[in-house]
Amino acid sequence: MSGRIGVVACETFKQEIEHLLQGQDGDVAYKEYLEFGLHEYPEELKRAVVDKVNSLKGRVDAVFLGYGICQSLKGITSRMEVPTVMLDADDCIGALITSDEYERERKKCAGTWYATPFFCEKGEAWFEKKLIHDLGEEQARTLEEQGYDNMWFLRQLFNGYSRALFIDTKVGEREYFESLSRKFADKLNLRHESRDGTLEVLEEGLRKTRALANGC
Repeated sequence: MSGRIGVVACETFKQEIEHLLQGQDGDVAYKEYLEFGLHEYPEELKRAVVDKVNSLKGRVDAVFLGYGICQSLKGITSRMEVPTVMLDADDCIGALITSDEYERERKKCAGTWYATPFFCEKGEAWFEKKLIHDLGEEQARTLEEQGYDNMWFLRQLFNGYSRALFIDTKVGEREYFESLSRKFADKLNLRHESRDGTLEVLEEGLRKTRALANGC
């Protein structure tokens, strides 16, 4: 009997992980995608990840933690009560193009917005939601009445960025996601480029988790 695995991952990876598990999820006893944005609150992120993984003790034999280091998760597996494998990457972008390629792209253009399929679909709507959350509805409404609309804040947030880089992870129609990325770039007057991503880092993480669950 094969070991049972759990998947606890950031929702930024949902499409890619679901693609990898398609038809191969017979050993997945638990799966949950946590809301993107927790990385902005390091202690909250650590607490959420540790609590979620530890709640699976006795229910799974190993857990695939679909997170990069994200500035705060280095060494986090030492706090897990279930054998856990996490991604060998700084963050979700590093995991989807490899750490070496991420470093190369950062050297090529430090002011880059990385548009994975997840971020392409979120678009400006996510930033509007974040703006309201950070300012509070009343303050956001007051500023809008004063002429500071969402696009004004979006342009301030992206001040210093010069490039949008679409990353095709092969989980859907490239034309659809790339058009969303280009539309976002055009709104902010960013140079638009495209490149292929990879699922190798996620795939290797799942492979190691399955091996751990089976005592290999």
